[in-house]
Amino acid sequence: MNDIIAYFSTIPSTHRSLILVGGITIFWLIENTFPLFRMKYKKWQHAGINFFLTFTTIIVNFVLAFILIKTANWTTENHFGILQSLPELPIWLYTLTGLLLLDLIGAYLAHYIQHKIKFLWRFHLIHHTDTWIDTTTANRHHPGESIIRFIFTTLGVLIVGSPMWMVFLYQSLSVIFSQFNHANISLPRKLDVLLSYFIISPNMHKVHHHYVLPYTDSNYGNIFSIWDRLFGTFTTLPKEELVYGVDTHMAPEENNKLKNLLQIPFQKSRSAKNS
Repeated sequence: MNDIIAYFSTIPSTHRSLILVGGITIFWLIENTFPLFRMKYKKWQHAGINFFLTFTTIIVNFVLAFILIKTANWTTENHFGILQSLPELPIWLYTLTGLLLLDLIGAYLAHYIQHKIKFLWRFHLIHHTDTWIDTTTANRHHPGESIIRFIFTTLGVLIVGSPMWMVFLYQSLSVIFSQFNHANISLPRKLDVLLSYFIISPNMHKVHHHYVLPYTDSNYGNIFSIWDRLFGTFTTLPKEELVYGVDTHMAPEENNKLKNLLQIPFQKSRSAKNS
């Protein structure tokens, strides 16, 4: 555990990039070999859109990274936050507690609120317009949503009082788990169900990408499934019934054109929910 802490305390930017690229590459190869669905689409054209949006997310996080670093350093220096107020714990339990809390605030809460506040939904909607969910969908976020998510991550670091090494560890895990649960991979049903008791499994997250309510408003988690189960937002749906996308933007010219995706938050809303 000490080796992990030492590594993430000084992890180079190149290593963080390799985690992102390596994860996409591995899950890309797996989903091509063991696909959940045989989707008829131009995979590279689809990936190009999602890679562009991934790149904008990287830029946003890079430009604002100093805020995150200063926040983490401030919490540890001033003994501020939940972790700083806990009695001394075994390092593995300290780390697990911090990761759970960061996942609650930086992922689950951020995701839940984006579905419930109409203005924020306008930006998150771009992620849901994807009608071909695969591992590249994981980072299909409008630049505006990337800023929103960064704010929640920073808020999580402040409330949790997590050191910077834990933030880097959390972000690395978040990237890998998001690529995993978005990947178009077919796991044995019993294995997927078993995993869903602990982490967000592929089939569990795919329900969130079903095109209509109430399924769209369920299974908000990113790493740990405990929050959906605890707060009553866990839902299941047979994979045979899944239809990806969002019912207000099912036309290809709306969900598969980069220019339109960037403009969606500023267009007239299509439903009462998104107005």
